Amino acid sequence: MCFVNLTEQIKLALRAIRANVLRTSLTVSIIMFGITALIGILTATEGIRTKMVSSFTEMGSNTFTIRGEGNIRKRGGPRKNRKSENPPITLQQSRQFKETFQYPAVVSVNCAANSIAIVKYQSKKTNPNVRIIGGDENYLKVSGQTIAEGRNFSKTEIENGSDVILLGKDVVAKIFEPYDTVIGKTITIGTKKFKVAGILASKGASQVSSDNQGIIPLENARYSFPSENTSYAINVMVKDAGELDLAIDEATGLLRGIRKLRLTDAQDFDIGKSERLADQILDQLKYVKIATIVIGILTLIGAGIALMNIMLVSVNERTREIGISKALGASKRAIRIQFLTEAIVICQIGGVLGIILGLAIGNLVGFFLNTGFLFPYQWVAGGVVFTFTVGLAAGYYPAELAADLDPVEALRYE
Repeated sequence: MCFVNLTEQIKLALRAIRANVLRTSLTVSIIMFGITALIGILTATEGIRTKMVSSFTEMGSNTFTIRGEGNIRKRGGPRKNRKSENPPITLQQSRQFKETFQYPAVVSVNCAANSIAIVKYQSKKTNPNVRIIGGDENYLKVSGQTIAEGRNFSKTEIENGSDVILLGKDVVAKIFEPYDTVIGKTITIGTKKFKVAGILASKGASQVSSDNQGIIPLENARYSFPSENTSYAINVMVKDAGELDLAIDEATGLLRGIRKLRLTDAQDFDIGKSERLADQILDQLKYVKIATIVIGILTLIGAGIALMNIMLVSVNERTREIGISKALGASKRAIRIQFLTEAIVICQIGGVLGIILGLAIGNLVGFFLNTGFLFPYQWVAGGVVFTFTVGLAAGYYPAELAADLDPVEALRYE
């Protein structure tokens, strides 16, 4: 019986909405745009977060990097508070670490050979912004990179420091034509010639990695790009992210011994977990979500005020109709439910349209990020509940006003 009454109330509400299409459409549009902004931005944010988590996972959330970067305080003398750069991690130190690190993990040694290199092929060349990295046999695995075409370095090429290179997609696009066979071609960096062994899979432009790079064997980087200030980085990848802190503790103790630091000496190297940057960026996304929720709520409050105004006008226009209904036996409760249902239906129409449009816009971002279809259930459910609440709040006063009309006065209303 209740279901039949509800169905009839909804039919009456839809009939009233059709009678004032233009006015109702404006309110529905306000609600729709508010929900669209809310669901759309939250869905897009979720897509960005999913992509970032995936990217950091590929890079290795179970990875940490040791660098000879940062500052230490000098001891003694009048300048005891003066800071100086940490001494670089030498190749000998990094190799000793790699050979003696007993924790079950994959260790890679690498260095930034040149960060402003120009890569040439025949008459074409890149801008002076290509990053050349010297890496060992484990570098690709630990850094989360893969080969899209060609092959990785062989063990012999790594040991001998052969003149071979792996190129990023951006570098290939700048110096080769789309139809060129890149593998096996000889490119030039400065006065050095390298044979292209493989092309790296695209990582996209991000803070984690770049396709604008080239990787050469570590031994080759030593004599092709010699520098007295070269600091070697050590990447360590453990099997389980839960073991990361234990591995860091062991690595810290081992490297302090290799660098001959006393117990009272400050640590002169930096250990950074790959998840640190991810956490920082994900924290920023939280503020975007909060701002979006606030904007969405304010928009819906404005829509609620507009809806209340429409309902008050509707009560005024339908005063005679209300009087006839009461004369025929309609109770205050029936009149109240009729107007409340109308307000809620208007809000739900706007909410549903906004959810559909928001999901479409949000997943359009997800499509470009290749994250698959995203459906933020909690926010969709929240949107439905909130629009219901707005409709209830906006329709309550007009519904009470209509229910309290005197039937005699209402029938005499012109």
